[in-house]
Amino acid sequence: MHTWDWRGCEGFLYLSCSLLEAFPHGFFTRHFHPHAPHDLTSALQPAAAAYRVKQVHGNVVVTPSEIGESGLGQEDKEDKEAILATSFQPRTPHPSPLAEADGLLTEQPLQAVWVASADCTPVLIADRHTGQVAAVHAGWRGTAMKIVPQAIARLQAQGSQIQDLRVALGPAIAGNVYQVSQQVAAEVGASIISTEATAEILDLLAEIPDSPLSPDSHPERVRLDIRRVIALQLEQLGISAEQVAIAPHCTYQEPERFFSYRRDKQKKVQWSGIISQ
Repeated sequence: MHTWDWRGCEGFLYLSCSLLEAFPHGFFTRHFHPHAPHDLTSALQPAAAAYRVKQVHGNVVVTPSEIGESGLGQEDKEDKEAILATSFQPRTPHPSPLAEADGLLTEQPLQAVWVASADCTPVLIADRHTGQVAAVHAGWRGTAMKIVPQAIARLQAQGSQIQDLRVALGPAIAGNVYQVSQQVAAEVGASIISTEATAEILDLLAEIPDSPLSPDSHPERVRLDIRRVIALQLEQLGISAEQVAIAPHCTYQEPERFFSYRRDKQKKVQWSGIISQ
């Protein structure tokens, strides 16, 4: 049984998952705002370099060599361990254009990859054999376009085997409160059901054990569990349930811990990241 634990950092708590215990990682809360990935990386592993992208709700997954370094100049890399080992302070990154993508995949040891989320699902993936990792931002659009399977396909292209992967789905809006249109539910459902008819997709989703779909009081809307859909996508790839962990936390229902765009209508995010070996 996988466990989710709160760990302390500078007086605040971030979430970790036992499934990824061999890898420095964290699902950070709203209390770390406005710290950026550079700062958070220093709390996990000062020797690592931090990478992020400009998230656009798509399914593109990139590597550090494809985007260059985000906000860390060579001078920073050389002295940042000495600077940050004694101080967890916000830093102003060097200006650098960000690549448009929603996933990052490492290629070398000590690369920290980060994604931001409010209600979308932050997904951290680790390969216990190669030591490489990925971080994915999976909203309903990205999930409909299979961004998590895309990230896993790229890991496989780098030599990963399905049985070596471990996947943690972090805090996100829960299915029992995530109201969407039937059309949105059908678009997402089409990622795991091979038919194009909206009504048929919804009917088949409802028949799945532990269905990601539940009824809503509005006649043209439903409740949709995005993390359950991602878990089903992983199952179709041959990833067992023992290789996947889903955080028991809802961003919408826990305002004391998490930002939620649907709840607050504010563009504030929390960061999730993992570091390669």
